[in-house]
Amino acid sequence: MPSSRIQKCFNELKRFKKKALIPYITAGDPSVNLTVSLMHALVESGADIIELGIPFSDPIADGPVIQRASERALEQGVNLEICLSFVKEFREKNASTPIVLMGYMNPIEQFGWDYFANMAASVGVDGVLVVDCPPEESRIFFDKLKGVNIDCIHLVAPTTSQERLKKILRGASGYIYYVSLRGVTGSNKLDPVDVSEKINYVKKHTKLPVAVGFGISSRDSVSDIAKTDADGVVIGSSLIKVMEEATVKKGSPIQLVKDRLEDFGKGLSEKR
Repeated sequence: MPSSRIQKCFNELKRFKKKALIPYITAGDPSVNLTVSLMHALVESGADIIELGIPFSDPIADGPVIQRASERALEQGVNLEICLSFVKEFREKNASTPIVLMGYMNPIEQFGWDYFANMAASVGVDGVLVVDCPPEESRIFFDKLKGVNIDCIHLVAPTTSQERLKKILRGASGYIYYVSLRGVTGSNKLDPVDVSEKINYVKKHTKLPVAVGFGISSRDSVSDIAKTDADGVVIGSSLIKVMEEATVKKGSPIQLVKDRLEDFGKGLSEKR
């Protein structure tokens, strides 16, 4: 594959000895009209890569905060086609920030693999992470993505064996998403020592960047990850919770998310 926006992003960060700040939001939450503005706000607040969640009714890896975000988006009729339209609109003003779609296989299956790959490439998607698509089932699908120069992001868990890791890495590109704990998104049981050891283990087997997600819920936890050899940190539930609370209080979700992400960014830079 030619050099992707994701690869260029990590290369540039490495040049300055920085780590990637990767926020996750659910497309359509808290409202359809705010999603693209929110994406631009994340970039203004330091986001290096944006993970855009495809809302799904039966998630297996998402905690209650992201589940509620998906429910709110689905109630507004947000589907995969609308998610792609958000990326297309975002690209009208931003041609450089990598966008990764994160979700589950069912909506993509309904869309059709070829149609999805071509549409995603045409609107400017840079990577795809499908939570419930194991290596044994993903080769044909991910070959289609690679055929249109979209990176295939794969998850690695604390329980992943060496044999399994090798299978996962064979089809991976862009970066590896390391799940920092045994649980769902939004959990708060991060063990920095264990995470550091596992990251080093993964990096012995790949030259791909490793980003850490799940359990990153505070500035301190971001600082803990910054001490490790991780190349980036993914923050999701904490940002979505801020938006959820702002909506209830009728505040400005975008400004509060910007403030929270900037705070996480300070935690990341403290230990760079």
